[in-house]
Amino acid sequence: PFMRIYLDNAATTKIDHEVVEAMMPYLTEHYGNPSSIHAHGRQARAAIEESRKKVANLIGASIGEIFFTSG
Repeated sequence: PFMRIYLDNAATTKIDHEVVEAMMPYLTEHYGNPSSIHAHGRQARAAIEESRKKVANLIGASIGEIFFTSG
């Protein structure tokens, strides 16, 4: 059988199933602009900040060293 190997991860990468599950609420229900002051925006901002804390703790960094970019 032929096995396919994907080598273009610089362009796009398959999303892990656990990441998809964690993101679904923010892609379907809680999709507010985190820069806005309305309730949806504040909820999105809180989720980003919680994620920032988790990533920082995971890799031993400070919260201020964690930046999320689009893409």
